[in-house]
Amino acid sequence: MSQQPDPPQTGPRATLQLGLRAQDGAPWRPVSTSLVAVRSITAALCLAPLLVGAVVAAVLLWPWLWVLAGVLVVGWLWCQWLIVRQVPAISYAELEDELAIRKGRMFRRMVTIPYGRIQYVDVAAGPLMRRYGLAGIEVHTASPASSGDLPGLPSETAEELRERLTELGESRRAGL
Repeated sequence: MSQQPDPPQTGPRATLQLGLRAQDGAPWRPVSTSLVAVRSITAALCLAPLLVGAVVAAVLLWPWLWVLAGVLVVGWLWCQWLIVRQVPAISYAELEDELAIRKGRMFRRMVTIPYGRIQYVDVAAGPLMRRYGLAGIEVHTASPASSGDLPGLPSETAEELRERLTELGESRRAGL
C-alpha cells in the first residue's frame, strides 16, 4: 500500500475540508470593526439602568448594594473584553457552491449554506447600526439548522451580498 496523500477534493464536497482557523486558505472576509463600538454601546445601554438602580438603592436604602454596583461594573468590563475578542472572529466566505459563516474564538462554529437551499435573505439595521453604517444579513433556508446570520457588514456590502445570494439561490434552485 502506498502512503500517498489523497488528492484535494473539488466541487461541492471540497468545503468539508474547510477549517475554522484563518490559515485554512479559504477567502474569509471579516465583518466591520465598527461592530465592536455598536456592541459596546448596546451593552452599556442595557447595563446602565441596572447600575443606576443599584447606586440609587445603595445611597438611599442599604450601603451593601454598592457591592452589586461593583459586580455590574465588573460584568460590563468583562462584556467589553468579550466583544473585543469576539467581533474579529466573525467572518464569511463566498465559496463556489455555498456561503460559509464562521464565528467564535473559544466555542467555534461554522455554518455552510448551499446556494440552492437559500429561500430568501433579510437585511436588517437598527438605529445604532445605521449610525455606524452597518447592517446585518440573515440567510433563510427551509431548515433552521442551515440558516445563518452575519452581523456587522458595511451597509453597501450587505445589500450587494443580499443581491448576489438571492441571485445565486434562484439560479441554483432552478437547477434542482
